[in-house]
Amino acid sequence: MIVKELMSTSVSFVKADGTVADAVALMKKYDIGFVPVCDNKGCLIGLVTDRDIVLRALTEESTEKQQNSHFESIDRIPISHVMTTDVVTVTADKNIHDAALLFSKKGVRRLPVLENGRLAGVLSLSDLARKRVFLAEIGDIMNSITKRFT
Repeated sequence: MIVKELMSTSVSFVKADGTVADAVALMKKYDIGFVPVCDNKGCLIGLVTDRDIVLRALTEESTEKQQNSHFESIDRIPISHVMTTDVVTVTADKNIHDAALLFSKKGVRRLPVLENGRLAGVLSLSDLARKRVFLAEIGDIMNSITKRFT
């Protein structure tokens, strides 16, 4: 089985010139915690998670308020200020077991899927969980992820 057979293909993304508020609106609308950031050609240049927003955007707001400098509200903070640019990705034709190893090795919960350099979808742990044959791998992945944060 390959990644393309399990990945989610209806993926919302924010453009590189977007704001944190744009990402938050997508997260709220689709009940997601992860938004890819793409250029005008659909090429992935980064991603932002709900955690990125809390740790980067909100602390930036707080710091600016405390320093009494020009305060930028969350709707004006560029997405580029909070996005992660060192993104672990997978190609659509990758073997699903190899992708599962990437989850574990890199300690991530979602993998943007690229085809010809463009965002084609996202493979998440929940996509793997839907196929019962991957339950043991998901346990290994979750164990690996939790060890990284303890």
